[in-house]
Amino acid sequence: MVEMKVESVRINLATQQRVVILKATKQERYLFIWIAYAEAYAIAVELQGASSPRPLTHDLLKNVIEELNAKIVSIVISDLIDEIYYARIVLDVDGRHIEIDSRPSDAIALAVRAKTPIYVDEGVLERAGVIPESNEEPSLPTTRSVTKFEEPLEEEENLDAYRDFINSLDVLDEFGKD
Repeated sequence: MVEMKVESVRINLATQQRVVILKATKQERYLFIWIAYAEAYAIAVELQGASSPRPLTHDLLKNVIEELNAKIVSIVISDLIDEIYYARIVLDVDGRHIEIDSRPSDAIALAVRAKTPIYVDEGVLERAGVIPESNEEPSLPTTRSVTKFEEPLEEEENLDAYRDFINSLDVLDEFGKD
């Protein structure tokens, strides 16, 4: 398992698609997960330290878990099947280990609220993780695919379109921004 943190939540202004970008805590490795508007909003609100006058769904879930004397230990993005990510919320309930199936976006929104670690299975990162190009600034999401199934020439040809697309994304600095 690789520990990761939320690097940013971004939006493609042309398509209105949102993506959460996770970054490994001990290396330059990223994972991009496309998410829906509601979850992007929930993650961005928490990352910005903003609050809602009433609990959002993920705040409610966190409150229910805490009121039941359970503790959110971590979340794990555990699998990638047919381009769909799978996650688990790991709880400690009176010393008992419980894992609950979850969409990664919901698990991440919960993790940022509970300030718990986010882990990604190494196999998921091998298939979908990206690393920055060595000659580029690490803060820019210009990436090279780590997927081992692509031929080197094909990979280089495909990277230009991938780089252009990622660089066209805007950070959701304003959580209500469309």
